[in-house]
Amino acid sequence: MSAPDGDLWNQDLAPTSAAQRNWRWWHFAALWLGMVIAVPAYMLAGGLIDQGLSAGQAVAAIMLGNLIILGPMLLIGHAGAKYGVPFAVLVRSSFGWRGASLPALARALVACGWYGIQTWIGGGALLTLLGVMVGKNLTGAMTPLGIGTGQLLAFAAFWLLQLLFVTKGLDAVRKLETWTAPVKVVVCVALVWWALSKAGGLGPMLHAPSVYDPGHAKAGRFWIEFAPIVTAMAGYWGTLALNIPDFTRFARAQRDQILGQAIGLPGPMTLMAVISVIVTSATVIIFGKSIWDPVALAGDIGGIAVMIGLLVISLDTISCNIAANLVGPAYDFAAVWPEKITYRIGGYVTVTIGALIMPWKLMESTNGYIFVWLTGYGALLGPIAGIMIADYWFVRRTALNTEDLYRRDGVYAYHKGWNPAAAVGLAAGVLPNLPGFLATAFPHVFEGVGAFWTGLYAYAWFVGFVLAGGIYWLMMRRRAA
Repeated sequence: MSAPDGDLWNQDLAPTSAAQRNWRWWHFAALWLGMVIAVPAYMLAGGLIDQGLSAGQAVAAIMLGNLIILGPMLLIGHAGAKYGVPFAVLVRSSFGWRGASLPALARALVACGWYGIQTWIGGGALLTLLGVMVGKNLTGAMTPLGIGTGQLLAFAAFWLLQLLFVTKGLDAVRKLETWTAPVKVVVCVALVWWALSKAGGLGPMLHAPSVYDPGHAKAGRFWIEFAPIVTAMAGYWGTLALNIPDFTRFARAQRDQILGQAIGLPGPMTLMAVISVIVTSATVIIFGKSIWDPVALAGDIGGIAVMIGLLVISLDTISCNIAANLVGPAYDFAAVWPEKITYRIGGYVTVTIGALIMPWKLMESTNGYIFVWLTGYGALLGPIAGIMIADYWFVRRTALNTEDLYRRDGVYAYHKGWNPAAAVGLAAGVLPNLPGFLATAFPHVFEGVGAFWTGLYAYAWFVGFVLAGGIYWLMMRRRAA
């Protein structure tokens, strides 16, 4: 490789060497298993039960959403395995070396939000664990931030605990996920056993009605509202679909990333959904209310088993959070200013923003979690995925000039470092979903938004993906003609 431009390259962003490509298919499967068996994934299915779906409807929505997102995951991951470059570098081929900062920052900020959410969950687990040990509620007096003093201190403690892993790099993440995945499987089995024994078997849960059944609140509206739910489920892994090259660049062979991801994502995610809906449905029978937060559920159960479970939740949250929400943005921030920002400094930026966004606000309700947070950022990231796939598979035919990805005067310079086709495609993919997002996130302020725009927003990830990718491909064809 010829000498790269210093402001586009550092050691963390360089293509992986042969010695670094040591991830086999089971490492990718374990990575996904570790990220799937996590509290937010559990809350995803539990949240659908809380929204009124039946157990079967909730599982079907999650399974379909994850089968859909697996496609972009493998297509974008192919480039990482073939060329050994991270997402923040790969995206230069479509957006230009300067324009790449836009999708990199968009993806990084969403990951910061997820990092904050996971830290909030982990802090809650620590606080609940301590409360079980001393036999009292430790939430504490309310602070101006909208949470109790105890909750704030627990959040800060868990935030500091995770800092220990920021400096360890990806190899530590791989080892952590590989060794913790089996432990989390055992905990899930134990949780299902508890739910079945307390609720009297599967019968009462499987026959629990849905709000879409005849005679219920939303009778006849299932197919109208099922699509928005699937959209949110596909958007759940929208961040990883973009920055999956950050992991596949370490694959020993293309087969390893394909097989490992195909085994590790849709199947385990569906099983996690089954576990969640069984337990959440059981809480309706056992406690008379739907408890979709496993940390809150642990507090209601009590006992020594719960203490062990909360410790596992804390470990699980750390491993999942570092892998899913720290690695990607750390690379992304480093790519914005490679001369000054290393992977480690990018990690520090990520954890700081993750705390400043006040993640507890995003988790106040299942509606906000699913339809504002998941669907909302899907509207932003779907167009980027569409452009990347159109560029790599249809425009480039998987052929990239690796050296020019690190040079300002290479084939990816476009117009002063910006590719107009990518900018237009991104705007075309994002803007149609903006009115619907505003109406969903701020209904009292944007109550005048028409039904057309809110209906379009229900398919946000797909709308953005198709529009942005299609327009980018057409403009690049004209450019080449």
